[in-house]
Amino acid sequence: MRSLSQIAIQAFVMGALLCAAAAQAEAPKRVLVFGDSLSAAYNLAPEQGWVHLLDQQLQADGWRVANASISGETTAGGAARIDAVLSEQHPDIVVVELGANDGLRGLPLDLAKQNLAHILTAANARKAQVLLIGMELPPNYGPDYTAQFRQMYVDLAHEHGATLLPFLLAPIANDRSNFMDDNLHPVAAAQPALRDYVLGALQALLQ
Repeated sequence: MRSLSQIAIQAFVMGALLCAAAAQAEAPKRVLVFGDSLSAAYNLAPEQGWVHLLDQQLQADGWRVANASISGETTAGGAARIDAVLSEQHPDIVVVELGANDGLRGLPLDLAKQNLAHILTAANARKAQVLLIGMELPPNYGPDYTAQFRQMYVDLAHEHGATLLPFLLAPIANDRSNFMDDNLHPVAAAQPALRDYVLGALQALLQ
């Protein structure tokens, strides 16, 4: 016959296990957005940016969105910090929005591709699904460089099994009023359109 102390210990252990299981079941799944100023709400309040708006949209479905984007970030900077961010956030989905600053600075695209490959490989190693968001460069960078820049994202998505959203700014690009005076960064009124565009690409991964 078990003693009262044994029964109490067993009940305590079972209760602790049940509480842990319940907490795990209720824990939200996580999306990590890993980008540059286009995702970091440049010159806006953080709550106006499309990433925060996406977080608000997904909370009802049991998801939370963490934003690890930094204005001015290059692919080299992203590659240097991706492991630490993944260790901190433990995301189920990683949204990678990097490369625009490399392209605008005319940096070698083979190095940008290597850096992005490192980021995608790190996410894959953590068993996270990946949405890779591409960009387009202005035509004054020349047809060869802009075509290679565009193809870089296509090749990376194919090589690393990522979902590709070819051009983040596609739904707003044709209206100058959607951009700040620098003609690069979207204004607050354009952020919901970006959220909806990204959400459309994320739907299959969220399932």
